[in-house]
Amino acid sequence: MTHRDNEGLVYSLKFLILLVALSPELLSLGAGVQLQDNGYDGLLVAINPQVSEDQNLIPNIKKMITEASFYLFNATKRRVFFRNIKILIPATWKANNYSKAKQESYEKANVIVTDWYGAHGDDPYTLQYRRCGKEGKYIHFTPDFLLNDDLTAGYGSRGKVFVHEWAHLRWGVFDEYNNEKPFYINGQNQIKVTRCSSDITGIFVCEKGPCPQENCIISKLFKEGCMFIYNSTQNATASIMFMQSLSSVVEFCNASTHNPEAPNLQNQMCSLRSAWDVITDSADFRHSSPMSETKLPPPPTFSLLQAGDKVVCLVLDVSSKMAEADRLLRLQQAAEFYLMQIVEIHTFVGIASFNSKGEIRAQLHQINNDDDRKLLVSYLPATVSAEAETSICSGLKKGFEVVEKLNGKAHGSVMVLVTSGDDEHVANCLLTVQSSGSTIHTIALGSSAVENLEELSHLTGGLKFFVPDKSNSSSMIDAFSRISSGTGDIFQQHIQLESTGENVQPHYQLKNTMTMDNSVGNDTAFLVTWQTSGPPEIVLADPSGRKYYTDDFVTNLTLQTARLRIPGTAKPGLWMYTLNNTHDSLQALKVTVTSRASRSAVPPATVEAFVERDSTRFPHPMMIYANVRKGFYPILNATVTATIEPETGDPVMLKLFDDGAGADVIKNDGIYSRYFFSFAVNGRYSLKVHVRHSPSMSALTHSVPGSHAMYVPGYIANGNIQMNAPRTSVGRSEEEQKWGFSRISSGGSFSVLGVPAGPHADVFPPCKIIDLEAVKVEDQVTLSWTAPGEDFDEGQANSYEIRMSKSLQNIQDDFNNAILVNTSKLTPQQAGTKEIFTFSPKLFTKGPKYQPEGEAQENHRIYVAIRAIDRNSLKSAVSNIAQASLFIPPNSAPVLARDRLILKGILTAMGLIGIICLTIVVTHCILNKKKTADNKENGMKLL
Repeated sequence: MTHRDNEGLVYSLKFLILLVALSPELLSLGAGVQLQDNGYDGLLVAINPQVSEDQNLIPNIKKMITEASFYLFNATKRRVFFRNIKILIPATWKANNYSKAKQESYEKANVIVTDWYGAHGDDPYTLQYRRCGKEGKYIHFTPDFLLNDDLTAGYGSRGKVFVHEWAHLRWGVFDEYNNEKPFYINGQNQIKVTRCSSDITGIFVCEKGPCPQENCIISKLFKEGCMFIYNSTQNATASIMFMQSLSSVVEFCNASTHNPEAPNLQNQMCSLRSAWDVITDSADFRHSSPMSETKLPPPPTFSLLQAGDKVVCLVLDVSSKMAEADRLLRLQQAAEFYLMQIVEIHTFVGIASFNSKGEIRAQLHQINNDDDRKLLVSYLPATVSAEAETSICSGLKKGFEVVEKLNGKAHGSVMVLVTSGDDEHVANCLLTVQSSGSTIHTIALGSSAVENLEELSHLTGGLKFFVPDKSNSSSMIDAFSRISSGTGDIFQQHIQLESTGENVQPHYQLKNTMTMDNSVGNDTAFLVTWQTSGPPEIVLADPSGRKYYTDDFVTNLTLQTARLRIPGTAKPGLWMYTLNNTHDSLQALKVTVTSRASRSAVPPATVEAFVERDSTRFPHPMMIYANVRKGFYPILNATVTATIEPETGDPVMLKLFDDGAGADVIKNDGIYSRYFFSFAVNGRYSLKVHVRHSPSMSALTHSVPGSHAMYVPGYIANGNIQMNAPRTSVGRSEEEQKWGFSRISSGGSFSVLGVPAGPHADVFPPCKIIDLEAVKVEDQVTLSWTAPGEDFDEGQANSYEIRMSKSLQNIQDDFNNAILVNTSKLTPQQAGTKEIFTFSPKLFTKGPKYQPEGEAQENHRIYVAIRAIDRNSLKSAVSNIAQASLFIPPNSAPVLARDRLILKGILTAMGLIGIICLTIVVTHCILNKKKTADNKENGMKLL
């Protein structure tokens, strides 16, 4: 173990001991919703500032979650319920004796209430971006869903819908219906409806009313207008993940009611496991027991919170460590840009600094104009002290003093803490930090920053960043650009369009283009920074050819920055910038561009970069994510590149994909993903994501992302068809993309431990295949999947191991002993390539030897799974399980009753015709022979 690992272990032990000693409450901080004594605490529901105030919205939210709590309690067999809920009300709503929000913000909410921005649609959904059994990102309700009682006819009661979505969010289960594949062929060669459980009854309905199912089928295609309508009165009690709207449905599908044949996401993502199996395997259920039969849970309690004034304090390190690697200069450049451009108008801002003790540099000033911004810039520290010692707690104490001057408390305030110091005493102020009600964003500079600095962010729900000591790194400015008010009002926030930096040789230039799309353009600023000598020669050209030069920029020679604010709305199109290094020495030149939305109610494209967890230990990879959206609609076909910078060494460029393979769970959901495992050193890593979209590529999907509560088109009640109002479409017409767009976002930082100092053996297996599909073609089965790599999703695997079974249980529980398929002619392709492989299952499934015990002989399904193997014999996890029906006639639908009758009639008619023809021919021949014989006989008589 390295010295750094030992230090980290000591710090971690100190931190843990202090947490337990100080307050048990601290143990649950920063971790979102907590389950204690069967009750969920800390659920946060946040209403977007763009939502109009409505006096019925909050009561309806309360009613929904109260109903959901009792429904959830019964559905989980007396295991869990909702104890207390916070509802965050926008500052744009009238004050009404609401409590003041502390560390709660819209961006941290588990449930968000907001419109679709211009499109009409009210589907509740949960954004899931991780594998089966993993938590999702948030639940989304529209105000209309919560206010319009007419929608309950199609979705069911709001409380039941909430439980459906909660199971997505908390336990990582998926939908059991499939709008794209509403029907399938089962193992007995019958047409079935995609549902769970199969006991839910109904009838086929065609365009003109009820009809037999065969009338809906023509050559394997279902007629448009055909659907399956369910009976409103049912005996089935499952399943909540299929149709929670039915009054009889009160539980999740379990082993006895689950339908493993249905082609739905639950089966695909969870390897045919039931929802209840996944839920009971969660930490919530492993660490709790059912409540006693006599005890009922109390109804939930609600806290109504409202954000107050936006208050920020910069807490900046001025110890001698800040003199190293131009840390102070780069801090000044980023802080100036933050104060002049990023921080929102009407925000109160103060500044504190610290070395071994803290100092207030500027009391709170409200930003109302540029003069206020310039005044605050003048208070930024200009020099470092001679002291190397740092006391982060002293700096934070002064920061709290600054913000408390406004209302007497620090509730709802934000601290931006920047330090490069190694302070062993950070844990001494954890209790103060926790009780302050302030959110702390931390920015660690260089490799000497204190190991546990990020715990301050973790405890308060703040962001955490790392800035490596590289002159051409723009990580500092990226970090400040990422820090917003957290209100969720995308129309007020600055969006980063460009961020680049290079070491430019003497008399060479940094030249590039940047796309300004028409959804942004207001309050646009170009920032140029340099580290040595004077400013470069700047030439900036807008799409019409107008040029801006160095003299047009506001230059601060002390801070070595040049900034240009474009008046009005910047012209959409390609902007070209050229920075000429006119000096005789190398210059680290950087360019940053930010802008705001050009129109209200037309949301700009955004990217949110994040990682799966705060830290990892070699050889476990880190999952990198980028959520690319326009409003709430996924943006497809974007080029998404992650840049990961370690403490020392070169940055790593990693292309992210939205292809439903490897690290990416669901294809075309707007979340681009990748495994990162190229760990160079131990320590912190900084993440930045760059998104580019070509104007020639289709950008928006026309379906809603995420996992939904089903909208039921109608029911059969008392023998009559009662149709609900048609589900409102949420697809949107795509705007013409003349220019494409460009976006940048910092994804914060993460830590890696246990990286070997020198060369090491291969420890990275191929990644799990998650998109295996099987299709029956004549007497063969064709498999398709996305190729994994030699190492996770990179490179080229060495071989595949494919196994099959006629028993689902066998292949689930004992893959190694399932029937091996011959893959000697199958060579893996490059990672990300679509693989196709065909084999004949008859070679492996003949005879009773492979018939599972207890299964009917009529079951003609096979189950197939695959894993990849690299050149060092490291094996991937077993893939999702694909299934295929063996005896479907080629290129036709199953021969149904009506078709059999028609075919039988045709064959019978043809047979009768044949018999009649044959009879005529035979009779004719006999008569001819008889006539010939008679003629001969008469001739003989004459002779």
